Amino acid sequence: MPPQDMTTAASPSGDAAPEPTETEHVLDALQHQVAVFARRAEQTRLGGVGQVRNSMDRAAYLLLNRLDREGPMGVKALAAGMGIDSSTVTRQVAPLVETGLVKRTSHPEDGRAVVLQLSPRGQARLDEVRGSRRELMTQVTDGWTAEERETFCTLLTRFNTALAARQTAHQTSPSG
Repeated sequence: MPPQDMTTAASPSGDAAPEPTETEHVLDALQHQVAVFARRAEQTRLGGVGQVRNSMDRAAYLLLNRLDREGPMGVKALAAGMGIDSSTVTRQVAPLVETGLVKRTSHPEDGRAVVLQLSPRGQARLDEVRGSRRELMTQVTDGWTAEERETFCTLLTRFNTALAARQTAHQTSPSG
């Protein structure tokens, strides 16, 4: 007996399963492509090219990038902005402080509080990694038009924003 594909498989009642709608086909393809993207991103760590390739893990890159774009901030603010808890940020920042990429300084308005700041060494390292990753994106999207790159970036940003909002909603809901 030949194997049945997903469109002809019988339902538990013995009836033929309904054909997936066009929307279901697209959503199935989307979830598959997101899964493939996640695996490929993890395999390559989207680390860039050349000597810098795979030289900075995702957590470090995201922390340094946020400090660069938003300036010095405390652990709680950094954690809130990244959608993770303070203990995770503390654990992820420790090696960055030890290697001199991030420095702890006194809060300018409240000397008792500590803020995290990108060090000059951290800025140089981040610039190097960004350049390498930019080159990787150039190579991966070679043959794309500027409009296609912009559209992809816009849609991926929208997708990530929706995922973050969903995560936040689940973390703040009484049942979540």
